Amino acid sequence: MKPVPALAEGFPDLSGMRIAREPHWFRWLSAALIVLVLAAIVRAFAGGQIEWSYVSRFLTAKVILEGIVNTMVMAVLAMALGIVLGVVVAVMRLSPNPVLKTVAAGYTWLFRGTPLILQLLLWFNLALVFPTIGIPGLWSARAVDVMTPFLAALLGLGINQGAYTSEVMRAGMLSVDIGQYEAAQAIGMGRLRALRRIILPQAMRVVIPPLGNEFIGMVKATSLASVIQYPELLHNAENIYYANSRVIELLIVAGLWYLLVVSILTPLQMLLERRFARGTLRLAR
Repeated sequence: MKPVPALAEGFPDLSGMRIAREPHWFRWLSAALIVLVLAAIVRAFAGGQIEWSYVSRFLTAKVILEGIVNTMVMAVLAMALGIVLGVVVAVMRLSPNPVLKTVAAGYTWLFRGTPLILQLLLWFNLALVFPTIGIPGLWSARAVDVMTPFLAALLGLGINQGAYTSEVMRAGMLSVDIGQYEAAQAIGMGRLRALRRIILPQAMRVVIPPLGNEFIGMVKATSLASVIQYPELLHNAENIYYANSRVIELLIVAGLWYLLVVSILTPLQMLLERRFARGTLRLAR
């Protein structure tokens, strides 16, 4: 064994003294307050005028299950549309062409600056502005027949999401070192090919976390489509409590399903983040 180094003269030996631990009274007090608040909330729900039998009864009702399926279908399609638009608009924002940059900036300003529910209502009532839509000489139809609740919800949610996704994608592309762009140009790659083969794959490490959060937000944002009669989860729950007046019970059912979906999506998002961060972790080691 190595000998213990001697202390400098004038310094006391503290090796045998007991280490005093900080009591952390504030932590214990805050934890106790949180427990009391949670207990009060649980007691209020347990003693309130809530028929829990209705919650268990409608939790797996056919119309509720159809609503959650419609919710997920709309969330996936709207998010896919938003990502496509986001990539295109982000490329336009980074383009040296001033016309493309202005159009992209105007699109982002317009759809980020107006409420999502307002956009949904505008799409659903588009027939008041354009009675007929189509291609002149080839095809035309009444807008009221074309703009169904599904299509209005898809366009409203997807185009709105594209404005937010464009900023996420632009930040991801700007995070890639300028040397990568220069190296792509040096080997003769065009701008779009370099973007597809070099820039976007590296930007995904930065883009995936916020896009995962945006998708989780999209799942919950589909509930706004209930105002245009799209049969998603909340809309179907509303139809049931309009008939039986069990408002709180059906809202609890909808809330439990939203929590379940988010609880499943969160670990999947973490797995994606780890996958795209593998190269960075290797470099860090």
